[in-house]
Amino acid sequence: MSDEIKWIQNNMLKTYGKGSSTKLFSKDEIDKARRFHETFPDYQPTPLRALNRLASNYGVKGIYVKDESFRFGLNAFKALGGSYAIGRYLAQRLHKDISELPYQVLTSPEVKEQLGDITFATTTDGNHGRGIAWTARQLGQKSVVYMPKGSSQFRLDKIREEGAEASITDLNYDDAVRMTAEEAEKNGWVVVQDTSWEGYEEIPSWIMQGYGTMSAEALEELNNLGVEKPTHIFVQAGVGALAGSVQGYFASLFQEDRPKTVVVEANKADCLYKSALAGDGRPRVVGGDMSTIMAGLACGEPNLIGWNILRDYSQMFVSSPDWVAARGMRVLANPLLGDPRVISGESGAVTAGLLGSFLRDKAFKAAREQLNINDQSQILIFNTEGNTDPYKYLSIVWDGELPSTGR
Repeated sequence: MSDEIKWIQNNMLKTYGKGSSTKLFSKDEIDKARRFHETFPDYQPTPLRALNRLASNYGVKGIYVKDESFRFGLNAFKALGGSYAIGRYLAQRLHKDISELPYQVLTSPEVKEQLGDITFATTTDGNHGRGIAWTARQLGQKSVVYMPKGSSQFRLDKIREEGAEASITDLNYDDAVRMTAEEAEKNGWVVVQDTSWEGYEEIPSWIMQGYGTMSAEALEELNNLGVEKPTHIFVQAGVGALAGSVQGYFASLFQEDRPKTVVVEANKADCLYKSALAGDGRPRVVGGDMSTIMAGLACGEPNLIGWNILRDYSQMFVSSPDWVAARGMRVLANPLLGDPRVISGESGAVTAGLLGSFLRDKAFKAAREQLNINDQSQILIFNTEGNTDPYKYLSIVWDGELPSTGR
């Protein structure tokens, strides 16, 4: 049935060092990205929320939510990737190292004069495009943003507020990406996209490194709570750029002793799950409308850098229906007494919703055993967005859209 959670253990796991290189996500590389972000006036590490009562209720030692709804005042993590990729691109144009281009230098009139006018183009359901538009505006540059059909008008308005020329197309995400690339080719724009394809890998790799700031902060915050590292990470995936970045960073740091990672997708856009199901190492593509409330995960073609890392080092892939994300939003918004409240949008909450099934339901006993989840487990999840579409948020959390009982 389409409303059931499906999971598969990854049978393509490799011994660390025998699989894809994680050099892009080494501590040195991610520290470089973090130092760049720290030069931004709005930079602050986002909070790590310890849900101790929920962990106790679910029979594990800890559940920790890295809450990206506070990032740069933009309500989502995406600007980490877009800003770093644009910084790296401009550093390359200026023949400098990114370490020589802190925010104050990058946004200076002198640098703008050297660079001239640049237009950055991207495809987005909302959060990534807003991050690109925000970065371009800070740099005195232009941005053009295309959104797939069914995108939220509220998210479109927010992107336009950042000064972008933005519109909703009648294409699905992957077709809109192709159209953006064609328009950029014609107009001399720079494409900043976190999905990679043959011949377009450098900018996506920089975006993924930018996302690494989030993982580095989360690990530091766990250490401050006396937790050496998570035993398990549940991370959501659209094209797999974020998930690949998280997996790459923790695999690079901890190698064979890395946390067990579960990659969670929307079931209408589960290209990584289907790739794992095929089990031959090659990525699979999902087409069509991909009509899921998890707009940030509605991507049918894997980022190849991300797929290679996830294929080689992640434990499990999950295909998740919409009600799971809706339940996650309600669980985080209405915590057990003593736990902090977390405002999470549809794509941000799916892992929180999944834990309710994975950690409690008899139907997932085999999955728990495969992952070796027990009362000593310390689980890290990422709330990748706040209520970036507040109307949808209230419809789910207040009005009960997509109930998670009585399916």
